[in-house]
Amino acid sequence: MAALLEVENLRVDIPLGAGDLHAVRGISFQVDRGETLCIVGESGCGKSLTSLSLMDLLPPKARRSADRLAFDGIDLAKVAPSAMSDIRGNRMAMIFQEPMTSLNPAYTIGNQLEEALLRHRNVSGREARERAVHLLEKVGITGAASRLGQYPHQLSGGLRQRVMIAMALMCGPELILADEPTTALDVTIQAQILHLMIELQKEFGMGMILITHDLGIVARVADKVAVMYAGQIVESGTVNEVFENPMHPYTQGLLRCIPVPGKTRRGEPLGSIPGIVPSLIGEMKGCAFANRCPYTFEACLTTDVPLFETGSNPNAGRGYRCLLSEQQCIENAKEVA
Repeated sequence: MAALLEVENLRVDIPLGAGDLHAVRGISFQVDRGETLCIVGESGCGKSLTSLSLMDLLPPKARRSADRLAFDGIDLAKVAPSAMSDIRGNRMAMIFQEPMTSLNPAYTIGNQLEEALLRHRNVSGREARERAVHLLEKVGITGAASRLGQYPHQLSGGLRQRVMIAMALMCGPELILADEPTTALDVTIQAQILHLMIELQKEFGMGMILITHDLGIVARVADKVAVMYAGQIVESGTVNEVFENPMHPYTQGLLRCIPVPGKTRRGEPLGSIPGIVPSLIGEMKGCAFANRCPYTFEACLTTDVPLFETGSNPNAGRGYRCLLSEQQCIENAKEVA
């Protein structure tokens, strides 16, 4: 059975005065129904542009290409704009990072919730309103009917994010893309929103791509993980595989930065990754992580490193992008454990 979403060799290039910015450089992944894929990485690694490219919401100058970009068998790379408009917000929906800039301040919450259902379904205004009230209650907003007449500025950050989740669910999508949906919220509200999204995903059987830089979130909600660095996926696998046996030096470095209760001593400095991310403008050679990696050798500077498949099941998506042997990577991972 084919995956709900299939992405092979996705690239996003943006022309600039100094040359082309290679923002996303040949990434591949799959998402099944009812499965959560977390794409994790530091700011600027290409996570958000990946999600925007799937929704066909890239900036006008950006160029998207892929060997395969299929949603439920539909070739998204070749679909007409009108057909993509029928899919977007209907079968595929997105929850954006900052709800205050994603919600229109000039329209009520009710207007914005009902709009998607009226656009994609043959329903009356009354039915759309009832659906909006039902979903606002489902996402934990009390007095849902009275909220429909309010404007975004009248709601707290947590409530606005719940409205965004309800809006994404209005048409019962098969795939949700959530771009750092809890970044702007305090820790208590973050936990509530994450718990809510997990429960809703199970109830509706949706596939979900969750984009984040928080490995704590990944550990709690992911089925599969794709670690991105400088526009590439440098490691992928199930959440247990990646956390218990990180293969790539970048993943290992990220995990060293996390304080572990009972292991990290008070006052002890946390781990860090020295150096800076390389420029993605113009021609690139070798491993993008070479200038920050403690294991770099000469070939790393000149060889384009593929994503090596590993593990007993070649279809499981376990892989790492490093010239070190699998055994060397395993030995290095023991330092993180």
